[in-house]
Amino acid sequence: MKNSNHLMKLEEEGFTFLCSLEDLQESIGKKFLVNDVEIAVFKINSEVFALSNICPHQLTHLIYDGFIEEEFVVCPAHGWKFNFRTGKKDSGSNGIDSYPVKIFVDDVFVKVHTKKFNW
Repeated sequence: MKNSNHLMKLEEEGFTFLCSLEDLQESIGKKFLVNDVEIAVFKINSEVFALSNICPHQLTHLIYDGFIEEEFVVCPAHGWKFNFRTGKKDSGSNGIDSYPVKIFVDDVFVKVHTKKFNW
């Protein structure tokens, strides 16, 4: 019963089940689609991070395929670096969206916010 209450709380907070922790390999990204938002997920030193999968430079959908360098994931297309905790570029300026992640038992949950456009 306690587990189901915790899962309900995660859902109420806007978190969505993503995968099992064992589905993620250390320092290798994986691409997911959550609520029409493409995200890149990384397990680094047993912590899980979720970022937008779309690099703002030429809008390439390759962040999940990037490599890890210190606190950054490096876009394989053009070499831009994004902090995997904050999504900011290595210069500290705005980069890509980062999303909160929670682990419950061995399951990974993510809270993805969608961008609203006013056209």
